[in-house]
Amino acid sequence: MENIKLIIESAKDGMVWGRITYDDNLLAESAGNTEELQIKMKTLLADFHDLEPNAINFEISYDLSAFFENFGYLKISEIAKYAGLNASLLRHYVAGSKTASKAQVLKLQDAIHKVGNELAQVTFA
Repeated sequence: MENIKLIIESAKDGMVWGRITYDDNLLAESAGNTEELQIKMKTLLADFHDLEPNAINFEISYDLSAFFENFGYLKISEIAKYAGLNASLLRHYVAGSKTASKAQVLKLQDAIHKVGNELAQVTFA
């Protein structure tokens, strides 16, 4: 199984864009959702690099807009609070009207990972 980094970005028209760099070759594609995008990207890798689609595993990275679109059930204001960020500022980052610094992105990423770890520990009686 080959692990390949897939970067997902959102577009204003509701589509998602993905890009991969493989053997110094940039491959880009758009789709209606993340699952469809992964299928299209595997097809590109098969066509251009003779990779077997079933042998590809994507390591997905999101831009902030694509993340909050894909995980729409997460409230931006609550995630901002959890990360120690200003909710209004995070909304600007998600909208693309301001750019987050690397430190801000890492704070947000750490908060998302912490939420995920906490949720993984939940049990119901």
